[in-house]
Amino acid sequence: MPRSILSEDRLHPAIRAQVASLHADVVQEVLRAVAAHPVVVVGMAQNPFPKRARRALDRAGIAHFDLDYGSYFSQWRRRNALKMWTGWPTFPMVFVRGQMVGGAQDLDKLLASGELQRLLQG
Repeated sequence: MPRSILSEDRLHPAIRAQVASLHADVVQEVLRAVAAHPVVVVGMAQNPFPKRARRALDRAGIAHFDLDYGSYFSQWRRRNALKMWTGWPTFPMVFVRGQMVGGAQDLDKLLASGELQRLLQG
């Protein structure tokens, strides 16, 4: 793993449940979507990059399931739980067959190289 994650034994026992449950509902919602759909785009309102990713998928004829969490003015704490869970700092978060593949620029690269089709077939 390229990033460090604080080990559970480094959390005081009194806060472990709070850390584990903080906005767990949003993480579970994304997990359910990722399990049920080959391509999931997690985004937010007012951000042009989730729209860009979705348009690229539409142009390629690839069906996708979309989730949005707030805007620049709302739900930032819920989005932060997703950032902490994935380690990905921005939106969109694009998942292909359960694997996080990055954001809009990363998706563009996968589409251009043909790797996205291979991931969907594999």
